[in-house]
Amino acid sequence: MNTYLVKSFEEDHSTKTLSNKKKVTFQTLENILSTKTIRPNTKSFGQKMRLSTTILNENYTKTYRPQGIIFQTKTKPNYILPFDLVLLSNAQKIIVHYYRIKNNLHVYYNHKLIDGYKKFIFKSIDLMVKKYKSPRIVWHELNDFRSKHGYPRLPKSKYRLAEYNEAVFLKPVKIVPVALFGYRAKTKELAHKYNLKHFKSAKEFYERTYNTKSI
Repeated sequence: MNTYLVKSFEEDHSTKTLSNKKKVTFQTLENILSTKTIRPNTKSFGQKMRLSTTILNENYTKTYRPQGIIFQTKTKPNYILPFDLVLLSNAQKIIVHYYRIKNNLHVYYNHKLIDGYKKFIFKSIDLMVKKYKSPRIVWHELNDFRSKHGYPRLPKSKYRLAEYNEAVFLKPVKIVPVALFGYRAKTKELAHKYNLKHFKSAKEFYERTYNTKSI
């Protein structure tokens, strides 16, 4: 089976990074398509600058943002997590939508990861799915881990952060663009402009591609 990955975009169809404590445009869709490269843009939680993506899988078809690019690559991720890395941080208040803290994102990103977090790191999507077939399974183990280390169990309202995996690259990734996804009219316009297929969501793309229904 071919492997498809997703990189989510902000509403202006770009990736962002922090510069002088402010979130700024890092790479535009036009640049990504012209260079066929996506560059690492995230620096947080004491980790190296990285590119966070999602590998689409039967039970992992959700995405962090509602629009982005679906692509393929010959480059293997450096590591994979079964949920958003923020769930392993020592933040006292975990925010599902980063736009709610856009003025304090630099403070939020400065939190550290809980000791022992590496137990949730995998070298491949196959190994990850073998242990955690679906988000429901890993959610319980994640909460047990947090509780064991003295952190509060996560309420159901944070479950959205566990509905997609996080495949991480530490260097720029050469890609083969496949499609754009997003429900906004602008996303569809951009797909037409760049001669790419368009889907309302990554889940729709997955189900149409493999003629299946995810759970």
